[in-house]
Amino acid sequence: MRITCPNCGERDRREFYYRGAAVDLERPEPDAGTEAWDDFVYLRDNPAGETQELWQHEAGCGSWLVVTRNTVTHEITQVELARDVARARGRSR
Repeated sequence: MRITCPNCGERDRREFYYRGAAVDLERPEPDAGTEAWDDFVYLRDNPAGETQELWQHEAGCGSWLVVTRNTVTHEITQVELARDVARARGRSR
């Protein structure tokens, strides 16, 4: 699989670190208990089809990216800088 970094161009996926789904997860309160924290840390959806994922170009420019990818075909349809996505959603990081 090849990912096109907006800064560096097309690269092999081995240059990137996969972080997970690019969604807002509700963080439990510090005293929420073990079950709530286990769910937050370990349980994720595993959808078949188009998803948005967070990747870091670890062996390149270091940028965090939001990659829109089909998990069935592995086709990548869009790659954006995560900071631009956060700004568009009304958040700065």
